[in-house]
Amino acid sequence: MRIADVMVVGAGPVGLMLAGELRLGGVDVVVFDKLTAPAEESRALGFTRRAAESLEQRGLLSRLGEFRWGPMGHFGGVRFDLGALEEDHSGVLGLSQARTEAALLGWLADLGVPVRRGHEVTGFRQTPSGVEVSYTGPDGPGRADVAYLVGCDGAGSTVRGLAGIPVSGRESTRGMYTAEITGAAPRPRPIGERLPGGRMVVCTPLGDGRFRIVVHDPDLPARPDPAALTFEEVADAWERLTGESIRHAEPRWVWACGNSDALAAEYRRGRVFLAGDAAHEIPPLAAWGLSAGLQDAVNLGWKLAAAVNGWAPDGLLDTYQAERRPIGELLIRNARAASRLYLGDEAMDPVREVMGELLARKDAAEHIAGLLSGLGIRYDLGKGDHPLLGKRIPPDLRLTLSDGTPARTADLLHTARGLLITTPAAEHIAHRAAGWADRVDLITAAWETVPDPALDAVLVRPDGYIAWTGPGSDHDLTEALQTWFGTAR
Repeated sequence: MRIADVMVVGAGPVGLMLAGELRLGGVDVVVFDKLTAPAEESRALGFTRRAAESLEQRGLLSRLGEFRWGPMGHFGGVRFDLGALEEDHSGVLGLSQARTEAALLGWLADLGVPVRRGHEVTGFRQTPSGVEVSYTGPDGPGRADVAYLVGCDGAGSTVRGLAGIPVSGRESTRGMYTAEITGAAPRPRPIGERLPGGRMVVCTPLGDGRFRIVVHDPDLPARPDPAALTFEEVADAWERLTGESIRHAEPRWVWACGNSDALAAEYRRGRVFLAGDAAHEIPPLAAWGLSAGLQDAVNLGWKLAAAVNGWAPDGLLDTYQAERRPIGELLIRNARAASRLYLGDEAMDPVREVMGELLARKDAAEHIAGLLSGLGIRYDLGKGDHPLLGKRIPPDLRLTLSDGTPARTADLLHTARGLLITTPAAEHIAHRAAGWADRVDLITAAWETVPDPALDAVLVRPDGYIAWTGPGSDHDLTEALQTWFGTAR
């Protein structure tokens, strides 16, 4: 019996985001998670600018409550000023992963997406028309039939393992301890305090008397067992490195991990897909992994919905791996480089000095900021000379719609559909998209904030990336519509 079009395995932020994207696309989706309740641990404390924009495109930022934006960037502890750059690359800070998950769960509840706790996938078999999934749940073993299966089940993904998808990466060489505490107030060290011998401590105030502390020490076990870690061990390590005693503190949770990383050889195998940490594992570092995972979800969701709804053009599902796996490769490369700078011993000081000189240059800072924030992502969406082609449409571009209503580009993407904006100067081409009106919103508007260079028309994919510009693209609008949105109705 088919229980849904798509099963998403994993109720972390990536799985929840993907489920919402699919539901907006008209897909019947169910989320399975082996945990009986959301995890209390909040390993990520925010996300990058592009991840925030992805949430804003769906109107979700307002659900997150209060948070702050980070105006100072750093790469591996080498600071540079984001305020000196052309675009705002600042990310979201001080927002626990638990709050992000709670906001996304509320969104799914409004959309009517079921999240089934205590359901663990134990096997699956692909057929020409779907995937037969075996699982254990509160009522014992069961079987579910779906059209597609997506593993968003984190590092060491069960779905990835059952699919037989190999990974490449680096084994762990050093460990780290993390704890969230109350009842003590260590000195804040929000981006880390480097200590001799490649050691570092981090202390991030979270508000309400809570602090996140992290201990990086090459003397810690390279492959620590998070289930066996005690707060006493964390407090011992903290006092050894800082001289501060936190033994009287109350731990909300403790966690340990190594610095291994892994990249899946495939993001898709038939009707099975991977997203988030299931596809690309890195050690906890400025919420980079979470942010990349949210963008995986937004890239995959509309494409998978197109396949379920029957209008996906040939090869559309393959573009998920083609576009996102190179991002995973960059993620791991950048994490290794930043970790070497961040946690290397005194031998790295000359490299840090050179990096500081480079990042004082605006062009170098723009490049690194684009890598870290995600604003530098550019997909191959056709040839052309407009600088925005293949990049995300800036969310704050303002328009006046044909009925006089003001709007922002981010607000026009709340439907998770394609978007064609034509100005009065390009109204003559709008009729050419009429056959795609069931999957592309056709908007006539005048720019209040004019893109640079100006655009008479622009086609935007549901994930916010520009697939065609007029002027600027070498290919025709009809070709772009067929490439990304299939055959006209």
